[in-house]
Amino acid sequence: MNCFIELWNPTEAWKSLSKEERQEYLGQIGPHLQGLMEQGVEIISWGKNNKDTSHRAGFDYFAVWKFPSNEMAKEFENVVESAGWYNYFEQVNLSGESTTPDVIIGELIAI
Repeated sequence: MNCFIELWNPTEAWKSLSKEERQEYLGQIGPHLQGLMEQGVEIISWGKNNKDTSHRAGFDYFAVWKFPSNEMAKEFENVVESAGWYNYFEQVNLSGESTTPDVIIGELIAI
């Protein structure tokens, strides 16, 4: 399984849209996401970054996804890109194969 994490902030372009335009735009993305979920993609969590988080990342929103394969994660990235998401949101992504703390701790020790 692959984990995919998005961190984002709305841009001025997003803020300048009317509420109706924002709703219409997001409504167009929904069916694409539903199609991915029907293929095994899971939403682990969506949320708003707490202002009082220690060492807080400079992004207000986050989403955590689980993908059955790296290919599905790439398909998701393509959907996001082709939908024009990055025109409206400043975003950074993290992705990789899910593993265990022991594996990562072993890698950190071996550096």
